[in-house]
Amino acid sequence: MSGERVIDVSELEPCEPLERTLDALETLAPGERLCVLHRREPHLLYPILAERGYRWETTPGARSAFEIRIWRDDRSTS
Repeated sequence: MSGERVIDVSELEPCEPLERTLDALETLAPGERLCVLHRREPHLLYPILAERGYRWETTPGARSAFEIRIWRDDRSTS
């Protein structure tokens, strides 16, 4: 794994967190994960991630209310 990139969208107004997250995903290197710091659980993001072949894990965060780790599902490209 190349590493983890962190973006903090916790202070942004809707729909900007969704847009910033999707923009950041487009620039991930192979094997890299994105950690999104968010004040709300982004339920609208999950179906988009699934459709685009990503997996994710949402946990209570130490730095924000939620931390969402997102990575490419390599099985979807095989």
